[in-house]
Amino acid sequence: MSFKAAAIQMCSGVDPKANATTMERLIREAAAQGAVYVQTPEMTGAIQKDRDALRAALKDEKGDIIVLTAAKLARELGIYVHVGSTAIARPDGKIANRGFLFAPDGERICTYDKIHMFDVDLDNGESWRESSAYEPGTDARIAELPLATFGFAICYDVRFPSLFRTEAVAGAQILTVPAAFTKQTGEAHWEILLRARAIENGAFLIAAAQGGTHEDGRETFGHSMIIDPWGNVLAVAGAEGEEIIYADIEPSAVSEARGKIPNLKNARDFTLDKVGNLGAARSAAQ
Repeated sequence: MSFKAAAIQMCSGVDPKANATTMERLIREAAAQGAVYVQTPEMTGAIQKDRDALRAALKDEKGDIIVLTAAKLARELGIYVHVGSTAIARPDGKIANRGFLFAPDGERICTYDKIHMFDVDLDNGESWRESSAYEPGTDARIAELPLATFGFAICYDVRFPSLFRTEAVAGAQILTVPAAFTKQTGEAHWEILLRARAIENGAFLIAAAQGGTHEDGRETFGHSMIIDPWGNVLAVAGAEGEEIIYADIEPSAVSEARGKIPNLKNARDFTLDKVGNLGAARSAAQ
């Protein structure tokens, strides 16, 4: 059966309480429009460059206001709430970039910790070292829901196709990529990466994004998207600010797309041979 999905675009500030209030307002609006699955962006709780300030505001899962608010709303509204991610204090003193999925009864179904850390040096001096603050996850995850089977990823994970292929082969029909893409990388690669992950896996893809200029000065790309298994963009948000996009998801479209181009079934194991320029090597030896 089809269902209505929503992706919430935000421009999170540095105050988790204020961001939780914004998240609640937008989730309520999405539910009022008939969405039964609602996804928020990466770092819903706070976009904060200052690592000391980030650590000072950290809570564990039991005390985090984003987690508590999302669970409350899922239960009250009778919907699935997917917090794309928020910063969570781990028992070992490290920080997790962690996503949460809550069931309509408010119970937590699962979590997902971002696996791939955004450690890059971009043009114009823009540099990021996510691994300096966050501990990477180690486990891919899918969730079999009455709606469909969902696979999880966060932001930079989208550049690692093997993660999505693993989830699709395991049964994922809907791939999720909540994100806080930088403006620079978003302009270059956001849409093409999302559409590629949907097409090559014959899956729906839902990507709620951060968008705009944040309190800490960071600029994120926005353009939250929902894409079908054939690579068609069903809904897209603007570049900046709060917005909710919607799409009707028909899980049977996944089997139809995979039936037309069964690349998941057609994949083959192979070996790799590395050869050199033997002629040049012989000339050098002479």
